[in-house]
Amino acid sequence: MQVNDLQVDALVVGGGIAGMQAALDLADQGYHVALVEKEASIGGKMIALSKVFPTLDCCSCITTPKMSAVAHHKNIQLFTYCEVEAVQQNGHGFKAHLKQKPRYVIEEDCTGCRHCEYACPLDLPSAFDMGLGAQRVIRVPFSTAVPQKAVLDMEYCILCGKCEQACPDDCIDFTQTAQDFVIEAGAVVLATGFELTPTDAKAEYGGGKLLNVVDALTVERLLAPTGPYGHVLRASDGKEPESIAYVQCAGSRDKTLGIEYCSRICCMYAIKQAMLLSGALPLADITIYYMDIRTFGKGYEQFYQNARAMGIEFVKGKVARITADDDHNPQVRVELIDDGSRVVEQHHDLVVLSVGMIPSFNPQLIYDVPIAASDGFVATPAANLSPCLTGRPGVFVAGTAAGPMDIVDSIIMAGAAAAETAAYLEEQRQVGTNGRFALPLPARELSYA
Repeated sequence: MQVNDLQVDALVVGGGIAGMQAALDLADQGYHVALVEKEASIGGKMIALSKVFPTLDCCSCITTPKMSAVAHHKNIQLFTYCEVEAVQQNGHGFKAHLKQKPRYVIEEDCTGCRHCEYACPLDLPSAFDMGLGAQRVIRVPFSTAVPQKAVLDMEYCILCGKCEQACPDDCIDFTQTAQDFVIEAGAVVLATGFELTPTDAKAEYGGGKLLNVVDALTVERLLAPTGPYGHVLRASDGKEPESIAYVQCAGSRDKTLGIEYCSRICCMYAIKQAMLLSGALPLADITIYYMDIRTFGKGYEQFYQNARAMGIEFVKGKVARITADDDHNPQVRVELIDDGSRVVEQHHDLVVLSVGMIPSFNPQLIYDVPIAASDGFVATPAANLSPCLTGRPGVFVAGTAAGPMDIVDSIIMAGAAAAETAAYLEEQRQVGTNGRFALPLPARELSYA
């Protein structure tokens, strides 16, 4: 596969909810947009969630239509399984060097029939399901992936050829290699998202070692309609948990980790999951250990009060450590702040760590934009003027690339980033008419050889 160089008005990096929204807003205004996503499908972390707070609407029902709109928009050219390696100033715009990773599948011929997936004899832990389910070495990433194209993990492939034999359209190509190409753009929108604090960041909590101590994204997959089990079960023995505990600030507001900021979403997603678990497991006791409950958004406080009214127990306390007994049942040692700082040990079947947000990577290395000293996210030096402006003219930021925020704020910020980008492009167009420089040419169609 050979990808030709391309010229566009705007390059959007990141195919999560913020990147998709920014790309759609720009494309709807007539700008040619290249949307680059490092994973094999767009959708970001939102497509893996069960429901959103505080409305409890289906995440997939919100995200999938946007994914489809991006894929079919005439002004958006989508590059999945692709990474930006360098961005250089190019006169009035930017020159981005990208690497298209090989899928070992001819994309334009693949119909997503999954015959190759059914024929593959090897199973791997499913990355999409946080290792709970299984996936084939060659597979469509998940049921609602966009594009619906297979991708082969060559690291684990044994080259048995069964996928090649099963493919009705001769799409399998074991000889594919990574391809380098260039995109020239008038502006760049960074929507690179976030990563979760590692589950084992606080060793005393046993994350990554104790079988029944998991992070919140794992519980999202257990609760999701497309989850690996179709039910909430413990990983250690497949048992329905009868007692579930949440430990708040298990990766935020902690000087020992160097993460002193609040991740803003942890209280709300813990409350949301607790409410959903109450519906899925009506007999389960659910406890949330917290230092402070921060419900800052519209309707969030009422959401919290509804959870209390449902019988979810909120315990103000500091969790010191988590161990496990011989049956892998977690034991939580906690200091009860409202009870004279009394220290007790509570036994649960499942403990969920409310991990926080950290930057997905250092954007200063590739995009030459300053990062905030306090948290490592993209710095927004003119936040009072616009939260989307970075320290580099022509580069804008959207969503959680700028810092912790929820889905609603990410979408709003993506719209603001698109507006700022459009204004910048129009300003450059006006300058160009005066003979100083011109905007990039309209987008050229990609060609494959």
